[in-house]
This record gives sequence, structure tokens and C-alpha cells, in this order.
Amino acid sequence: MSVIASLVLVLHLLAAAAICGFVLLQHGKGADMGAAFGSGSSGSVFGAAGSANFLSRTTAILAVVFFSTSIALTAFSSMHSRSAAGGLMDRVAPATTSDVPAKSADAPAGNAAAPASGSAAPPGSAPKSDVPAPAKSSEVPK
Repeated sequence: MSVIASLVLVLHLLAAAAICGFVLLQHGKGADMGAAFGSGSSGSVFGAAGSANFLSRTTAILAVVFFSTSIALTAFSSMHSRSAAGGLMDRVAPATTSDVPAKSADAPAGNAAAPASGSAAPPGSAPKSDVPAPAKSSEVPK
């Protein structure tokens, strides 16, 4: 990554953090309604209406900086990807026929887990299992 791209990235992160801070400092729409009826104080460090103008203008300027750095980072990224040899899919080796398992002739059509070699179980035989078979209803102990 070039030095300019690193500086733009740092400016981008600082602008994002500053936008979060300035948005949290601003009053909501409901705060003005409460101050109009006498609850709360309508004065602040910037004056009664000065904070809205200062904070909203600063937020707008930071938003322009944020979008500008976003576009610049996209441009740097696209220039870097053009200089690299091909895309991601160009680096993947194509599949060969030896990578694909062969389907056994005696395997059932719906059984995808059948072994590809000729060691498949004969039809009609159940696979052996370590789990005991369930008891019949007549064998249930009382």
C-alpha cells in the first residue's frame, strides 16, 4: 500500500470517528419541543441556536470528507487490483477428471455416499452398526 493510500485511510478513519462524535453531540428533534415548553435549559456553550448550526455544518463537512476518502480508497484499490495478475478466479486451478469421484454401477441412484470402488455392499444387506436394534413390543420388560 502506498504512503498516500495509507494517509487517506487514516483520514477516512478519523472522519468516521468524528462524524460519530458530532452526531452524538447534537440534540434530537424532541429536545427542541421540551425546551419550548419550559423544561430543560435551552442555552448551551454555543448559545441558544448556535450549536445547531455549528454541529450540523461540521457534520456535513465531515460527511463530504468521509465520502471523498471512500471514493479515493476505491480508486486506489482498483488501481492495485489492475496491477495484480488476473483476478481471484484466475488463480484457482481448474478441476480435472481425476478430482471427480466416479459413480459405481451397483450403487443406488439416490445414494451419493456410496463408495466409488467395487467394495460396495451387496443389495439387500444392511450395513453393520454398533447400535443395538430396538426391542420389539413383546420384549419390553415390566
